Amino acid sequence: METSDVRKRILDVLNSALRDAAERRTRNAEAGAAYEKFLETVATPVCRQVAAVLKAERLPCAVETPAGAVRLVSERSSTDFVEIGLDTSAARPRVVVRAERVKGRERYEDVQPIREGVGIEHRTDEDVLESLAGGIGVFA
Repeated sequence: METSDVRKRILDVLNSALRDAAERRTRNAEAGAAYEKFLETVATPVCRQVAAVLKAERLPCAVETPAGAVRLVSERSSTDFVEIGLDTSAARPRVVVRAERVKGRERYEDVQPIREGVGIEHRTDEDVLESLAGGIGVFA
């Protein structure tokens, strides 16, 4: 192989990687802005309603809002929670529900996307409720 051909191929790969990284940063920034609005107007209110229902059913939990997330935490065990967050580690940013429960040495963790394939701004309270319903089993 000619050195010039190798150099050209390597430079093409590096330039492509730089373009992909710039596009990813732009996508993540746009998703972050849409996610913050979704978190404030949809996810947090639904979590507060779910927490009220769980308390009425004698499964006390609190709603916490750490930076960039909303979390239902069991008042019986702070290691048991269901959290809505933005996952930017994938090729496309996605909103996920992460459920976690620790019982003795066993640790249960499940991460599921909320209505994948739909723009963050198009996710509804029904989508959030459906996803939370799948994760609140950690409180039982």
